[in-house]
Amino acid sequence: MKNLPVLVLLFLVVAACNLTSKLKSNGNNNSSSSSSSGNPSKIGDDPVEKPNPTAAQQAAIANGQEAKWDQQGITWTVPANWKKSDVRNESFTYNGNGAFMTAAISPLPQMENLVDTSLKAMFESAKTQQKIGKYDEVRWLEIDGVRGVGFRESKQEMADDIRRLEWQAYRKYAGSTQMITLILSTSSANFPKHEDELYGILYSTKIVH
Repeated sequence: MKNLPVLVLLFLVVAACNLTSKLKSNGNNNSSSSSSSGNPSKIGDDPVEKPNPTAAQQAAIANGQEAKWDQQGITWTVPANWKKSDVRNESFTYNGNGAFMTAAISPLPQMENLVDTSLKAMFESAKTQQKIGKYDEVRWLEIDGVRGVGFRESKQEMADDIRRLEWQAYRKYAGSTQMITLILSTSSANFPKHEDELYGILYSTKIVH
């Protein structure tokens, strides 16, 4: 179970890179940024949400500890009993009680002028997959001033299968355009038990950008 989130991150990074050529051909005609729409709270007809944790989500990380990714200037609040698993320049993992937080940074300088188009493509792809049952939640989600796409996998077929809460976004940092991928996961059977803390961690994200 521990290695599955990392494998998913690698798949997502490859997929994003493969989108680049296609996006270059229509990037000037398909902008979805708030600046082009003139409304920072919507993209097209879709609302852009910001973290609004419930009391249970706040309580799940109350008295928690700071998980700080010094190399990337990103921090989270995680439950006090979670442990650091692995910290590298481009990946960061904490876990506790069978739940995992895995973050990855992918420098994508070729995406500099295609961020809005790429995010729109991510959102539309996730909405399509929601229609066929892969996801049960898809939304625009802006965290600490960084706009991205949030999605939650539906209940899995097998109890031990991994179920994920994900957020993907872009930022400019250290002179490069980067894709941020954050995956919070646990087994499908245990997801309801961990759901409040997973959302609490997600909403606690602080990002230098």
